[in-house]
Amino acid sequence: MTIDVLLGLQWGDEGKGKIVDYLATQYDVVARFQGGPNAGHTLKFDGKKFVLHTIPSGIFRDGLLNLIGNGVVIDPITLAKELQMLQEAGVDYSRRLLVARKAHLILPTHRLLDMASEAAKGQEKIGSTLKGIGPTYMDKTGRNGLRVGDISQKNFQQKYNALKIKHLNLFNLYPAIDFDLEKEEQKWFESLQLLEALNHVDGEYFVHEALALGKRILAEGAQGSMLDIDFGTYPFVTSSNTVTAGVCTGLGIAPNKIGQVIGISKAYCTRVGSGPFPTELSDETGERLRREGHEFGATTGRPRRCGWIDLPQLRYSIMLNGVTQLVITKVDVLNDFDTIEVATAYRYDDALTDQLPYDLCNYDIEPIYKSFPGWKQSLETALSYEELPLAAQSYLSALETKLGVPITMVSTGPERRQLLIKNVVGMAVE
Repeated sequence: MTIDVLLGLQWGDEGKGKIVDYLATQYDVVARFQGGPNAGHTLKFDGKKFVLHTIPSGIFRDGLLNLIGNGVVIDPITLAKELQMLQEAGVDYSRRLLVARKAHLILPTHRLLDMASEAAKGQEKIGSTLKGIGPTYMDKTGRNGLRVGDISQKNFQQKYNALKIKHLNLFNLYPAIDFDLEKEEQKWFESLQLLEALNHVDGEYFVHEALALGKRILAEGAQGSMLDIDFGTYPFVTSSNTVTAGVCTGLGIAPNKIGQVIGISKAYCTRVGSGPFPTELSDETGERLRREGHEFGATTGRPRRCGWIDLPQLRYSIMLNGVTQLVITKVDVLNDFDTIEVATAYRYDDALTDQLPYDLCNYDIEPIYKSFPGWKQSLETALSYEELPLAAQSYLSALETKLGVPITMVSTGPERRQLLIKNVVGMAVE
C-alpha cells in the first residue's frame, strides 16, 4: 500500500479542508504531516462552519482515524479550543485522534518571540501569523525543542524552564511588547492536560503498521507549496516543507510509499501577508474577487490579496510535488465576470519565459495574460461536470491542457455537497 497526498499548490487557502473531508470516506487514516495552528482548514456542512488548525480534516467522518504527525508543531491552547469545538458539535474524537510523540510543542514564549521579532521588523515584516511557528521550528532544528513525548518524562518541567529562560534572554534583544506571559502560561499548562489525555503513538511505526495491514492513508498538507521553506517565495514563507517531500519527513515514510498526489488550486489566486505575488490585482477587480470569494484568512482574519490564476507558478508547484491530479476550487467566485484572465507566461529581464526566477522578490515580473469568456450564470444547479456552462468547461479544459495534469474535481461552493467529480485517477472515489 502507498500513501496518497493532498496539498495546496498556491499560497495556501485553496480549500484543502473541504476536499479532505470529502475524500476521507475512501480512507482509513488521515494524517497531518507539517505546519501548525498557522493553518486554517474550513469545512461547511449541514449549514454549519468549522475551522481546524491542528486536527486533521477527517475528524468529522465516523470511524476514521486521524493522526497529528511528527512534522506538525502543536500549541496545546489552540488544540484545546478545537477539542472543545468538536465536543460541542457532538464529535467523538477520543479513540480516533492520535498524536505522534515526536511532534514538537509550541510554548507561550515561542509566541512571545514570534510577536517581538515581527514587530521589530517594521516595514520588513514577513506576514507571520504570530502563532509561534517559526521559533518552534528553530528550536526543533536547534535541537533543544520540547516534544509531545516529553510530557510524560520526569524532567519535563526542568526542560520547559530551561527553554523558557533561553527564550526570555532572546526576548531582551527586542523592544518590549504587550504580552501577559503568566496568564498565557496558566492557560498552556491547563490545556496541556487535554493533550496529555489523547492517544500518543510512535507515528512512524503507526503509519507503517497501518500500511502493512492494507489500510488506506491520506496525508493532509497545510499552507501551500509557494510557502515551502526551500522552494517558496523566500523569505516570505513558512518554516516547514509544504511540498510532497514533507510527507516523508513529517510522517516517517520513504519516497516509494507515495501514491497519488492531489494538488489543489483556486480558479484564481490569493495570498495572505507580505511577499511577491505576480498576478496580484490592486484594483477594483482584485477587490471584487475578494468580495465575491469572501477572502479573509481563516486563521488571522486578514483580507487576502487577490489576482488571476498563475500558470507558470502552478506548473512550478506541480513539478515540485509530482502532482497526478488537480482539484479546482471556488469556480463559482467567477460566475459574474465578463472576462477571466489567465497568466500563461512571465516577462522579465527582457525575455519571455514560463519559469519562475530564482527570487521572485527581486525581479520586476510582467504576467502575460490570455483572456477567456465568462459564463455569467450561477453554478448552483450543476450536479455534474457535464452540466457546467460550456464557457466554464472551456476555461477548466484550458487549465487542464496547459498544466498537463487531469482535473478530477471541481468545487462550485463552500458546502460539502458542492463538489463535481470529473475523472478520478487511480482512486476509488464515489
